[in-house]
Amino acid sequence: MRAYVPEYDLVAPASLKEALRLVADQARPMAGGTDLMVLFEAGTLPYRRLVSLWRIPELRGISTGETHMTLGALTTYTEIQQSGIMQDEFPLLVKAASWTGAVATQNRGTLAGNIANASPAADSPPALLVYDAEIELLSSSGSRWVPYAGFHTGYKTSVMQPDEIIGHIRLPRTTAGCVQYLRKVGTRRAQAIAKVALAGMAKTSGAVVERIRIALASVAPMPIRCAQTETVLAGRTIDRAAIEKAMATIALEIAPISDVRSTQDYRRRVTVNLLQEFLETLLA
Repeated sequence: MRAYVPEYDLVAPASLKEALRLVADQARPMAGGTDLMVLFEAGTLPYRRLVSLWRIPELRGISTGETHMTLGALTTYTEIQQSGIMQDEFPLLVKAASWTGAVATQNRGTLAGNIANASPAADSPPALLVYDAEIELLSSSGSRWVPYAGFHTGYKTSVMQPDEIIGHIRLPRTTAGCVQYLRKVGTRRAQAIAKVALAGMAKTSGAVVERIRIALASVAPMPIRCAQTETVLAGRTIDRAAIEKAMATIALEIAPISDVRSTQDYRRRVTVNLLQEFLETLLA
């Protein structure tokens, strides 16, 4: 059953101040709309008052600082793919952006929307987690920055309050000299929701791990950083024994479920295999 349009109210302010006022008055923020419009078409969109953020200039653009890259909340997947600096320093996020739907979705869908939607199977979170991303949350009361690693609190829930929107996403420019890895396993090679996705980034000195980040999608109620597995590997020489220990650890660290896309046993096996593949790149 399709939604009845006159039952909905959409306002598109041109100023951030007015948008935040409307959100504080219980209007639901909307960016590219690629997730909300699916619910609208199905007649299951529960929000009747919507505020479009699309016209707000403060939420646009990719800026380069000495220590960080900062992406406006309205940065689209296409804009991420077209950025030369993103391609050079943050290729995992560029790859994840290329996975997200068809070209029309990539032209309209936003990085902040992917974050706020809080799907445990979303494409961008594993890359954002290994890059130690920070999220700016805006409200009429001001702004605050939170580590993305602590943003999600459970299935479709987060630390974002009802009167807040995402303003910017900040990425530390600390990827130089790091091995980066991202792989998604789905039913098809394109336009498929992940059964499992793993992102990894590591910096080594010889064969010793100086710093490592591992993150996953579709194996828990929310995207996760694998802190226990990282601890097993940090400061250790990468060899077969270390890889086997990490594989055993990550198998216990995740909490996959069986659903229409896959089984928990398959997801656990694939996660272990992807971790092995990533760690073996560090042996070269």
